[in-house]
Amino acid sequence: MPGESFVQKLRRVCEAHQSLVCVGLDPDPARMPLEDVLAFNNAIVDATYDLVCAYKPNMAFYEALGTAGLEALRGTVAHIRGCAPEVVVIGDAKRGDIGNTSRAYARALFEVWGFDAATVNPYLGGDSVEPFLSCQDRGVFLLCRTSNPGARDLQDLTIEDDGEPLYMHVARRAREWNVHGNVCLVVGATYPEELKRVRAVCPEMPILLPGVGAQAGDLEAAVRNGVDSEGRLAIINSSRGILYASRGPDFPQAARGATERLRDSINEVLCQEGKPWS
Repeated sequence: MPGESFVQKLRRVCEAHQSLVCVGLDPDPARMPLEDVLAFNNAIVDATYDLVCAYKPNMAFYEALGTAGLEALRGTVAHIRGCAPEVVVIGDAKRGDIGNTSRAYARALFEVWGFDAATVNPYLGGDSVEPFLSCQDRGVFLLCRTSNPGARDLQDLTIEDDGEPLYMHVARRAREWNVHGNVCLVVGATYPEELKRVRAVCPEMPILLPGVGAQAGDLEAAVRNGVDSEGRLAIINSSRGILYASRGPDFPQAARGATERLRDSINEVLCQEGKPWS
């Protein structure tokens, strides 16, 4: 809708579909039952778009396929816009650099690819994030506490200034940078206690939660600790568990079934917490 902020669009699609589910569109030719990436993605989208709030194509999987992969990404985004314009599309790029380079990344993700939001690495500091944040109608998901085991190597290091781990310092800086209301965070579902701490510091900020499914994140804890006070503003991502629910010709139906089960499981927790959909 014209003039709509990213958070408003996210809230609207979540309520309309009664869903916090995001499907990660990470095509792996070695696991796909089709050779055509675009046809595979479109079949997944057609089978699931009424069950999700977002799709999250990871740029690496398309870049690894060269120009054909980038064309498949272009076609995938266009297909989502055509059949489900209300659904949020997050460009999972994890970009981050200084000055002009960061501005170029922001233009590429928001103007060229047309994503509603993008993942951004804040490691270079506020000036590297600002070109993304200046696109006020787009969401900027800052990496805060990632889902991988090696996240502990750096993100848990204690900062002498405030005695808190680095990921909490990122969360507090994100809150300071949120002058346009478009800052969001990435916190892995594999670290529910850390997620709880981040949510306490950023109670009104959307949080993207990777790590459910193949990475064995605790879904119930992720929902309880990741949603806001109303049971919203969490985007719970599953990629492999949905995309490759079947390796056979029934893969769209299997993907729909996996998506529906994930949505229902999340909604069951919301009901238990007294935060059902209206």
